[in-house]
Amino acid sequence: MIKYVWIAFLFLWSGFACLAQEMRSFEVNLPITTNQIGVPVNVRVDKYSTGSSSSLSLVEINGNKKTPIPFQVSTGDEKTLSWMIRQDGERKKYTYQLIKSVPKKYDEVKATEKDGALVINANNRSLLSYFHKTVYPPAGIDTNYKRSGFIHPLWTPHGQVLTAIQPKDHYHHYGIWNPWTHTVYEKDTVDFWNIRGKKGTVRFAKFISQTNGPVYSEFEALHEHVVFKKGGTEKVALNEIQKVRVYQPDEENDYYIVDISSKLTCATASPLLIVAYRYAGFGWRATEEWTKDNCEVLTSEGKDRKTTDGTKGRWIMVQGNLGNDYGGLVMMSNPENYNHPEPLRIWDQNANGGRGDMFANFATTKDKDWLLEPGKTYHLQYRLLVFNGKFDAAKAEHAWQYFATPPSIKISK
Repeated sequence: MIKYVWIAFLFLWSGFACLAQEMRSFEVNLPITTNQIGVPVNVRVDKYSTGSSSSLSLVEINGNKKTPIPFQVSTGDEKTLSWMIRQDGERKKYTYQLIKSVPKKYDEVKATEKDGALVINANNRSLLSYFHKTVYPPAGIDTNYKRSGFIHPLWTPHGQVLTAIQPKDHYHHYGIWNPWTHTVYEKDTVDFWNIRGKKGTVRFAKFISQTNGPVYSEFEALHEHVVFKKGGTEKVALNEIQKVRVYQPDEENDYYIVDISSKLTCATASPLLIVAYRYAGFGWRATEEWTKDNCEVLTSEGKDRKTTDGTKGRWIMVQGNLGNDYGGLVMMSNPENYNHPEPLRIWDQNANGGRGDMFANFATTKDKDWLLEPGKTYHLQYRLLVFNGKFDAAKAEHAWQYFATPPSIKISK
């Protein structure tokens, strides 16, 4: 297996040697400028991938100055060159060249296996953990609450945990996860969210791919949305390929970016109707450290904790005290998502007996049904900006703009 992986790597690398010979530069134009939020750049380069072997470097050109920067090449059929623009707050145009040169060594973002989870690390710090192993509830709690295929913990750049699983008030909450609540499949009403009812669940089936590198670490996993039928049988109603990409943190500005996308396809000849319901889809159960007294909410439409629920938004930001530190998360919805800008569900300040624990959700189908038909593929895309310190609306909006409108790239030969 190692032999074939090495051969594939050499073939890919030889292809990009010719890319360096054929093209002179990449000119990247940004829609807006800021000196605080980086921009992931991903450019398809399939048609340039033939030629002889060589060592390559990517350099940023600013006047007479050429600065080597980390870059990464995808290994799939659609070959993509990726890097991160660290802005200076003045320029909208950035120029890069892929040249023949002995490449520098950069620290990688890496995924490692630990106790049934894939843990993504950078600079000797854990960033995100994805559980593919089934996690059972605490002893004495109904085992129907078991679940796999979710993110927990999600750590801030300083190492504080932003997620919670199996809280006593809602044992079916699992960090960052995305089940549907009210659905109809083959005339049965199925709830994939409230799993204690044993109508349905979502579970990890297998990994499709895993990639590490100096720009990002990424994995793809197949999730099965399983219906529990009468008589004790099971049936997979929906297949979901979830891709999670974690970018190298910006150490200077204390943040990093996570992209999470899902491809949904019906698993049988039967459609799945997702019926409008007040919560469903991409959800985040936040750290149990947060209550109504030590965290705050802001949305793209200027809504706060008291006014967000039931409104729509392009992004929602929650931040608050984390021990003696401060930090949070901006959740962003892509404009191509169904029912965008998406309806929002958050708990009000009286949740859980007045404690005001934090739960935030892009409830895609809160006000609108969604019929998933056989033979079609449906896409959902989200971006998380995980940070320490205090963010404001301008930073969150800039980050969303880069997600919603990727930079235009001109390739010059």
